[in-house]
Amino acid sequence: MTAAAFEHLVVTLLVAMGYGGSLQDAGKAVGKAGDEGIDGMIKEDKLGLDTVYIQAKKWLDASVGRPLVQAFAGSLEGHRARKGVMITTSSFSQEAREYVQKIEKKIVLIDGKELAQLMIEHNVGVKVAEVYAFKKLDQDFFEAE
Repeated sequence: MTAAAFEHLVVTLLVAMGYGGSLQDAGKAVGKAGDEGIDGMIKEDKLGLDTVYIQAKKWLDASVGRPLVQAFAGSLEGHRARKGVMITTSSFSQEAREYVQKIEKKIVLIDGKELAQLMIEHNVGVKVAEVYAFKKLDQDFFEAE
């Protein structure tokens, strides 16, 4: 998928997780050249009391390191934002994870494994293939009358 499609997927997932309201008014993907390090924005709740900024990295092999996470934190500062979510299809380095624990801003890091789990959990990009019924003995049926 294209980088723009991935950014849309990330916003769709966050809406499915309960952020914002409907996809039309809850969030939007804004990533493009000159986006100042912000790929999307989403309302934190249905009332829009705060905005969560999004950075999406569609990478295959390389892990996202501290310099990129630190740059995202700087981008948040440029928008006077306090909260952000950085999502990658790959992974985050240990230094990147340690960095977000030390700073005042709240940045949540979601790697490819967690992204896949969240997509499955919230039915984004997946559909049910089969449903199995597990049966157990109905004790009431066999009770003497």
